[in-house]
Amino acid sequence: MTKKILLVDDDVDFIESTKTVLESKPYQVIVAYEGDEGLRKAREEKPDLILLDIIMPVKDGFTAAEQLKKDPELSKIPTLMLTSYSARRSETSIPVSRGFSLEVDDYIDKPIRPEELLATVEKYLNK
Repeated sequence: MTKKILLVDDDVDFIESTKTVLESKPYQVIVAYEGDEGLRKAREEKPDLILLDIIMPVKDGFTAAEQLKKDPELSKIPTLMLTSYSARRSETSIPVSRGFSLEVDDYIDKPIRPEELLATVEKYLNK
């Protein structure tokens, strides 16, 4: 059965390139461009894994991840945070401490090499 991955990021170029990498394997990629849309699609699609950007308009990734983990239907889905946060810290008001209390499965630094992304995704899909 094809695994579903929900990719939530406001960077259209990053979405396109990442979707292409993920679709090189038998993964179905569902896309959302901000946190609220990501939560809605997570509820509709019940993905096997969620890749969630931190710095986004409307609802940031930390807030979206908190809401995912509070929802009994979604809380078991492995959630990986995508971040260029260390490089873009000065551009955001999101405190770094927000990430420490989150029950996410892993953090992936952007940019990430395609083979590294696929290996990380595979590791969590096979848990």
